[in-house]
Amino acid sequence: RSRYKRSGSALGSVFLPSTLTAGLSPEQQQQASRVQFTFHTKNAFFQVFDLHECSLKLVKSHMDMNIYVFWGLVFCLDGQGGWSSAGCFVVNATSDDTTCSCNHLTSFAILLDLSRDVLIDRQHAQILTFVTYIGCGISAIFLAVTLLTYLSFEKLLRDIPAKILVQLCLSLLLLNLVFLLDGWLALYPAIGLCISTAFFLHYFLLTSFTWAGLEALHMYLSIVQVFTPYLSRYMLKFSLMGWGIPLLVVIIIISVDKDNYGLVTYGKYSDGTSDDFCWLRNDIAFYVGVVAYFLLVFVLCLLVFVVVMVQLSRIKKQNPQNQSPNRGVLTDLRSVSGLVVLLGLTWGFALFAWGPLYIPFVYLFTIFNSLQGFLVFVFHCAIKENVRRQWRTYLCCGRLRLAENSGGSLNASSVASEGTNSSGTFTVSDLRL
Repeated sequence: RSRYKRSGSALGSVFLPSTLTAGLSPEQQQQASRVQFTFHTKNAFFQVFDLHECSLKLVKSHMDMNIYVFWGLVFCLDGQGGWSSAGCFVVNATSDDTTCSCNHLTSFAILLDLSRDVLIDRQHAQILTFVTYIGCGISAIFLAVTLLTYLSFEKLLRDIPAKILVQLCLSLLLLNLVFLLDGWLALYPAIGLCISTAFFLHYFLLTSFTWAGLEALHMYLSIVQVFTPYLSRYMLKFSLMGWGIPLLVVIIIISVDKDNYGLVTYGKYSDGTSDDFCWLRNDIAFYVGVVAYFLLVFVLCLLVFVVVMVQLSRIKKQNPQNQSPNRGVLTDLRSVSGLVVLLGLTWGFALFAWGPLYIPFVYLFTIFNSLQGFLVFVFHCAIKENVRRQWRTYLCCGRLRLAENSGGSLNASSVASEGTNSSGTFTVSDLRL
């Protein structure tokens, strides 16, 4: 029995059972002759509220035929939970100290998890974590390639949709980078660091939503009211909205209470464990500052998508002779998919992640949205003729290289396949759909 006292009063005590070393051999019992206790005056690491009847679980690490015994797992008899060894293993152990390592499980679904309290199997959580980090890493690389491509070749930035695409790629890149760092930064005890991380993660999530919405707004204005080139300071106004509106939202949330951001317990697994993540702590702030904001943008993007589809269907019926003879179902499907990715409609999978459909739609949400940056690269770099032409002109050599004036004369069909005309206005025939 050990009792911790300070200023003449007992603050805590630990009772060790007499059978503690009963399972050890006589030689091992002699080696396990010392027990060390650490008392914490702050409960930041202990999320269990009723610690009056808790038992300590013995953990053994075998290295070089020696037994190293350390305490660190708390299990309460009242079912309130506590620390767990799930996902943790011993890296190194000496006679003086033991080093452990734990896997941090966080999927991309946390950004728009509407339930916020669904139990999930740890195996699913591990798969979603792998998909998330691999997808975000791939997306970050290809978003950087997309940005370098459009910023390096002046011809690609002559129209407004390309400039909006650059802003969207920049926002998605920063979102992916902050998300990848979040789980690591959450391990540090600095409260201000976690608040800052959650603040910027929220901000870049909102800017990604906003630029997708502005892309939809530009399409709508160009199709319904073909006068966007004549609006004064068009891109300046879009930039102020794209970066300014989300900034206003996050400033309001942190001004109301800075503790709206911080360390949250995410991933309530079926084995009773959880993980920590720097994100929005307050449910009201989450549902207003993320869910409601997303729904407004999503409805706008969905409406524009329907309008574009209707217009294109109408044009194809009215002018069937203007359709390319080589255009097939796969071409239309590819173009529609590109528009879905550009408008961020894949974020809508979060709306169906409820009840028995939670797991499959969380998988869909995580796969498509962690890979959104890669999909943007595919649809707006890899399969766009004018982008490939710039690559072949300035980056390739030998037979793949094109002369600089080879793209000077283009026929009408190739211009229509690029997505916009030279004035930067979307027309129905210009859309690659």
